Amino acid sequence: MQGLVAVFGGSGFLGAQVVRALAKRGHRIRVAVRRPGHAYRMRMLGDVGQIEIIQANVRAPQSVARALDGAQACVNLVGVLHEGGRQKFQSIHAMGAQNVAEAAAAAGVTRLIQVSAIGADADSNAKYARTKALGEAAVLKAFPGATIVRPSIVFGQGDSFFNRFANMATLSPVLPLIGGGATRFQPVFVGDVANALANALADPATAGKVYELGGPGIFTFKALMELIVRETGRRPILLPLPFPIAGLIGAAAELTSLVGIAPALTKDQVELLKTDNVVSPGALGLKDLGVVPTSVEAIVPSYLFRYRRGGQYADALVSES
Repeated sequence: MQGLVAVFGGSGFLGAQVVRALAKRGHRIRVAVRRPGHAYRMRMLGDVGQIEIIQANVRAPQSVARALDGAQACVNLVGVLHEGGRQKFQSIHAMGAQNVAEAAAAAGVTRLIQVSAIGADADSNAKYARTKALGEAAVLKAFPGATIVRPSIVFGQGDSFFNRFANMATLSPVLPLIGGGATRFQPVFVGDVANALANALADPATAGKVYELGGPGIFTFKALMELIVRETGRRPILLPLPFPIAGLIGAAAELTSLVGIAPALTKDQVELLKTDNVVSPGALGLKDLGVVPTSVEAIVPSYLFRYRRGGQYADALVSES
């Protein structure tokens, strides 16, 4: 087998696919997660003994150093979409990324990939984007040869975008078009991102470079909501919601995090929606990492059917009626 790769956040939606891609390439993998008990299935993504699980928290430098002991390479996937408890944007995206990079440098790791996000901007009004940029800067300062990867919205079975709004369409007569729904996105398939990261890890020429990953299509927020409505067979009203009102709703919804419930919308997410989430002109991307992008239309219908009335039997129910 090839060298040991430590993957921080390796049990999540993207992490599981990254671990699978690395395992197929023959790497030994150490999956570093806060709750190892929730990641026991990760071992089944590779051969016997190929994948190990270890407890680590990017907020705790000692645990990060322990996870990197003996590793030749490292991938940091840890990030949060909203704040809750001790999981703050600053402590995870900025300080956590810095802890990983500093520990990787001290451990003699030769390759480091930091997964950030399109829209990372130190001057952004959104804390998510601002702390992502701070994390990138901290990583490159501690580990100048790190590769920075910025995906757009990542889609695939189990994603937190299409599934969230499809579920909302089954429960609510209204889907909000925040800011009128004009914000543009370039959704990228989770399998493509995983293969891109594995390819970047294997290619020393990617060191010190920044890659922005987006799929082959650019959609407005409204177009994505229309796709969800079409694929689920639901008929909610697509209601334009001005940014100021959406911000107030997001601020109120954040209160649910105080009782451990993920908010449906946050004020920071509304702020993010004021800026397009697409690959910058001239940026390095999927093709530069040897990956042909997969379209939304080729994948999303394969898992949104579950939100139709009748689920997988929806077509049969229609023909019988």
